[in-house]
This record gives sequence, C-alpha cells and structure tokens, in this order.
Amino acid sequence: MNVNALVCAKPGSLVLEKRQSPVAGPGDVLVRPLRIGICGTDYHIFEGKHPFLEYPRVMGHELAVEILEAPDGGSFECGEVCVVNPYKSCGTCIACRAGRPNCCTNISVLGVHEDGGMTDRFVLPVKQLIKAPGLSADACAIVEFLAIGAHAVRRGEVGEGADVLVVGAGPIGLGVALFARLAGGNVSLVDTDAARAAETASIIGVTALAPRDKSGERWPDDGFGIVFDATGNRAAMEAGFAHVAHGGTYVLVGVINDRIEFSDPDFHRKEMTLRSSRNALAGDFEQVIAAIRAGEVMVERVITHRTTLDGAVTDLADWASAKAGLIKAVIETD
Repeated sequence: MNVNALVCAKPGSLVLEKRQSPVAGPGDVLVRPLRIGICGTDYHIFEGKHPFLEYPRVMGHELAVEILEAPDGGSFECGEVCVVNPYKSCGTCIACRAGRPNCCTNISVLGVHEDGGMTDRFVLPVKQLIKAPGLSADACAIVEFLAIGAHAVRRGEVGEGADVLVVGAGPIGLGVALFARLAGGNVSLVDTDAARAAETASIIGVTALAPRDKSGERWPDDGFGIVFDATGNRAAMEAGFAHVAHGGTYVLVGVINDRIEFSDPDFHRKEMTLRSSRNALAGDFEQVIAAIRAGEVMVERVITHRTTLDGAVTDLADWASAKAGLIKAVIETD
C-alpha cells in the first residue's frame, strides 16, 4: 500500500509524493492524521529560512491523529484521537536530566529534524501521544502551538497585574497573549498588520495596539514589564528591547536564522532579563488541553483556513506570502 506525502523538496518547492506505507515496530503506533496545523515553522521551511533543517522534508508537527495500530496491553486503543507531542528527546543529556527535554541536546522535532505528519499515515513512538478525551480533531490540532505560548509565559514568569506586550499577532503570538492573560497579566498585542492584531486581540480578549511609530496612544512611556517577541523577524526582535521597562524581562519566542544585535548600555541600564523560549513541556500541553476543556479557547475562531493534502501544494505557498485574515490554517484528511 502506498500513502500520499506532501514533501518540501527544496525552498519554494512542494510536491505530493507516493511513498510506501510505514510499518509500526515495537513501542510504536501507526496513526492517521486527521488535522495538520500549518504554522510559522512550516512557512519558514518552505521559504528556506529555518535554521535547523535539511531538505527534502515532510513537514507537519501540529497534529490530531487517529490510532490505527497500537501495542497490545498499552493504554492507547485503535480509533482513539490524540494530540501529538512532536519533540522527541533522548532522555539522557544534560537538559533531559534537568527536566527540560524541550531543549534536549539531541532533540528531533517531527516535521523539522525528521519527517512529520503531512501524510496519510505515519509511525511514531507511543510515548509521543497525549490523551485528549472529549476534544475534537480541530481542538487537538491547535494544542501544540498553544503549548508553545503557554511555555513562553512560564519562561516570562507572568503574574497577576503584570504589564505585558506581545509583538506579533500570528498563532504563536495568540498563544502567548492568551496564556499571559490567563496568568493575570494586563496584555497588549501589536503587529505591523493592524487588522490582524485587532482580530487576534478580539479572539482572546486583550488590547490591540497600533505600531508605536504610527500611534503613540496607549503606549506607556516607561515600557512594559514583560515583552514577548513572536515574530521571528530580525528588525522586530531588535526593536523589542526598547519596549522593555527598567527591571523588565524580554522573552524571544520566535527564532530566526541570523544574528540579532542590541545596545549593551541600554541593556545594562535597565538591568534587563533576556530569555529564550523553545518548544514546550508535558505540563504545557496539559495546561492547554485543560484550557480548551474549560472553554477558554475559541477553537472555531482560531482556525480560519482549511485545505487538503492536494490543495496544500498551492495553498501553503499562497499563505506563506499573503496572510490577510489568516490566523491558523489546517490540512484536513478525513
């Protein structure tokens, strides 16, 4: 039996290939993706901007999957719909031993370091599955990117009453802003696309700001206590330092294949804390699943665009360059 796989053969090139159906080994599950979220990482891979990737690559790490084959005697059953944790860690390196497998020195991320879920069938270790009883396929598909936001908020140590700025109103920015608000922060969201910022802010109940060079209204003179960059854009990442208040924290969530620069005197004058945030931990996934169950995530408004594996050959390329009205796109296979 052959399966269809959407392959990014090289930057700018997407092709649908026939591949041999995978076979599950001991400790593995054979799954059928029901929903595959398309995220900034996938767009960066398509554009040739991802720093940790070799081509060709089957993308796809935001996954809602149906189990087709599972090990006997385990806790997962055929037909069960699950979330996938796409971060495969070694369990033995310095980061894993410290309880931080999200930054494992030997990490392999589905759809990035190895082929992912943009296919009809694939195999993964059963330990990568996360139970999500009661969640729809749509809801399962958005858990991973929201978990990145939840993890970033933990890294920023957002607490009750904190003044928070999130730069970038894409899906990652949405996740950061949502969980910063749920942590008690007073959250503002800004994007170069004011309409996108306003739409995203309305979904999660935070304040949308116009870019500072276009409107000084509501921008505090002394900055924000915690600033998150969710753009993956060098100019925005560098500009973000200026938005941090004295004694504040700057968290870089977006990643870019480049160097960034900042003013050391300004950094020291503010005694600023600079942090990165990478991937997510098991607790972040559980937090997101609980938030969805509690009705704190408007799944139907987060997913704005849909396509199929066939349609993604052209749609993904189009959405990479034109994101008007786009929050989250998913590939449907059922």
